[in-house]
Amino acid sequence: MVRKIAFPGVIITLLSFLIGCATNKVEPAPSTSTPSGATTAPPPASAKPASTPAKPAAAAAAPASNTNTKVTTRQYVIPSGTTITIRLNETLASNDSQSGQSFTGTVVDAIQVDQKTLVAQGSTATGTVVEAQPLGRFEGGARLQLRLDSVDANGQTAHITTAVIDRSEKGKGKRTATMVGGGAAAGAAIGALAGGGKGAAIGAGSGAAAGTAGAAMTGNKNIVLPAESALTFRLTAPVQLNR
Repeated sequence: MVRKIAFPGVIITLLSFLIGCATNKVEPAPSTSTPSGATTAPPPASAKPASTPAKPAAAAAAPASNTNTKVTTRQYVIPSGTTITIRLNETLASNDSQSGQSFTGTVVDAIQVDQKTLVAQGSTATGTVVEAQPLGRFEGGARLQLRLDSVDANGQTAHITTAVIDRSEKGKGKRTATMVGGGAAAGAAIGALAGGGKGAAIGAGSGAAAGTAGAAMTGNKNIVLPAESALTFRLTAPVQLNR
């Protein structure tokens, strides 16, 4: 009687033990296949992902800002008709200067456009002697013609076009001829009184020489523009400058 009751209890205890083991059994994780057909187990769930390599310091640093700023320029125009007054740095004369000769001067008054100084006071100006004609001894007057070609505009050479300054002095051709003729006539009269035909011829020659000397001494002077002389030129074309 006791044995019949103990045997079923042992069986029940054994079955309970087997059922508990089956419940606690962990199923293996599915394997992954490789191209060669081999299977590799995935990493444990608790494994940490590989850390991303740090970027190079040069790549991580922000590019330096460009400190160069773009300079904007504006175009200014000195209109035609503007006057430029200069003082000569040298003496110019009709009987001493040569046609085509260069000269320089200093700007007297600054030139401004829209309250912007384009040509400063004291800037250097350059010009050309267009014609230099000395006074003729018997006829033909003296002439001196000048033009301005360029001016320094705050370090920039501005090429300009100006009207020609013309200084002229008329000769005294008629007066010279009269004086020579009068001197010859007076000499002839003196010669005639002195001794007739031959004396008249000698007197005429002497009188002519005296008349020529008088004409040479009483003729007009040549044109001379001393250094520091102020000359005003007028622009005949506009001048464009970038500032």
